[in-house]
Amino acid sequence: MHNHMTFPPPVAATAGNPDPAAPLVVLLHGRGSHEQEILSLAGHLPAGPAYAAVRAPIAEGGGYAWFANRGVGRPVAASLRAAMGWFRRWLDEVAPAGRPVALVGFSGGAAFAGGLLLDDPARYAGAAILYGTLPFDAGVPTTPDRLAGVPVFVAQGEHDTVIPRELLDRTWAYLRGESGAAATARRDPVGHQIAPPALTGLSDWLRERLPA
Repeated sequence: MHNHMTFPPPVAATAGNPDPAAPLVVLLHGRGSHEQEILSLAGHLPAGPAYAAVRAPIAEGGGYAWFANRGVGRPVAASLRAAMGWFRRWLDEVAPAGRPVALVGFSGGAAFAGGLLLDDPARYAGAAILYGTLPFDAGVPTTPDRLAGVPVFVAQGEHDTVIPRELLDRTWAYLRGESGAAATARRDPVGHQIAPPALTGLSDWLRERLPA
């Protein structure tokens, strides 16, 4: 099991607005990927915010992962907790109170973004959960009204066979209902990849949530 002592110092790649007071969008990559890959999304997103893609702390499969898994989409609670603590130490330095922060996570990064949001909903201006599941039964609350009024963007692929359908459906239902989130949700006829209209939708959502 990893504890934060064994995690490397955070590596972040940045794009967009260099102003340290600009709203910050943190891009969280999928399992086995890395920060440069997801940073390429920034070119398709609004010009006003700063973008930071963080490298996950656990080396895995030629890339990096946010947490140990007990099956796809099912984080080990202690591993998720250690990585969230590591991430928050980084975030609280780069984005002190008053600087708006939105999370955008893809696949494994979506589960991590969801964990961060559920753990401390008031910390974020919103989160995008792209082609992934929330971390259910992993030590973060998924209680009724946990995300009351929090802006959440959800995108899923109708033909996604990477994330278990049961977890995608549970995430969809919770975010659009019981969580109380202010959810913008779409499903497109794609597999486990970002559909072009979903990317347009994400861009519009960020523009509304993080006015320049």
